[in-house]
Amino acid sequence: MAEFRIPYGRTQLSLRLDDSFRTELLAPAQVEPVPDPSQAVRDALSHPMGGVRLADFTKARSVAIAISDKTRPVPHAILLPPLLQALEKLGIPPGAITLIVATGLHAPMKEAEFADILPADILARYRVISHNAMAMEELVSLGKTRLGTTVQVNRVFADADLRLVVGNLEPHQFMGFSGGVKTAAIGLAGRDTINHNHALMLDPHSDLARYEDNPAREDVEEIGRLMGIHFALNAVINESKQIVRVLAGDPQAVMREGIPLVLQLYQVRVTAPFDLLIASPGGHPKDINLYQAQKALGHAARVTRQGGTIILVAACPEGTGSRSYEDWVAGMGSHQDVLERFQREGFRIGPHKAFQIARDAAPRRVLMVTQMPPELVQRLLLTPCASLEAALEIALRGLPPAARIGIMPWANATIPTISRDKG
Repeated sequence: MAEFRIPYGRTQLSLRLDDSFRTELLAPAQVEPVPDPSQAVRDALSHPMGGVRLADFTKARSVAIAISDKTRPVPHAILLPPLLQALEKLGIPPGAITLIVATGLHAPMKEAEFADILPADILARYRVISHNAMAMEELVSLGKTRLGTTVQVNRVFADADLRLVVGNLEPHQFMGFSGGVKTAAIGLAGRDTINHNHALMLDPHSDLARYEDNPAREDVEEIGRLMGIHFALNAVINESKQIVRVLAGDPQAVMREGIPLVLQLYQVRVTAPFDLLIASPGGHPKDINLYQAQKALGHAARVTRQGGTIILVAACPEGTGSRSYEDWVAGMGSHQDVLERFQREGFRIGPHKAFQIARDAAPRRVLMVTQMPPELVQRLLLTPCASLEAALEIALRGLPPAARIGIMPWANATIPTISRDKG
């Protein structure tokens, strides 16, 4: 009997499968964390990449730092103290430094929630605000990208003399990779900027783990240049959310250095599609809502055959995370109806989440283990299951002889690739 632990919210679920099944674990490589994470941050800041140094900005009178919101497992408590200390050594006082929570089109974080992502001493010493992409009066326009994206950016960030981004460098389902300028280029952008950029996900080159010729990512890089982002501090973390590498300096130099490591850590090769794939986004905060957990479904579908089954194990304590997605999909009869309506009406943020789910679920059966009410899951055109055991019983019932079963415990970050030669 093979046993697996599946992340679910802040806990784990146990999964047992008979040894007669052809079961394969699709998991990140086992990489040890750095022995001293804080020292790794200081070392990265002392040896920045791309010819950009914090010491070049001693005349800066104001600093804005874009940080990720509660939907990203960024180790702010480790990354930020050495960065803030380095800025103060340059003569920049705490009162001149603002940390901006980069929410993109997620709901702005409330002040009471800041303690969920930042340590108390930072909250006591520095100004912290949350971005609001819908507040036009808080945005400034910086022109257009080559691909026609109107660039609107948080005014506090744009007005700062020194503009920094802090985040994780990890796989992204259509941007190729998160990291670099993206924390601000999307996280601190206006609604129209994000909507136009994300519409580029419909281009086949906007794909997981694709960087160089990815139009969505190319657009983000140009947005970052128009915003004038000076410096990036990024972490690469393992599946246990421990830091394995810290990179700092010019944002594009950070990306080019970090991407090979991310591929080494998170790319998994398999020989053929699976009949059944059991996927978890990786637990909290990756499954905080369905808006985030959908990425696990998207990654799992890449290696699940048409007509196969995906069990999505995602707690989603905050529901879908998008009222516009819920309202748009309400009353739809099938995934095919979603696809046809989306094509007819054109790209919109919110409804795009229904499109992404329908694209992957239409040719497959999707069972969902979640804290969301069953009636809501059904309205979203997914099949709710009371437990992982119940979902497994349904899924195993129709499996063909010699069926292939895959387990993806950290699907949001796993890059599954079908390759005849696993070497």
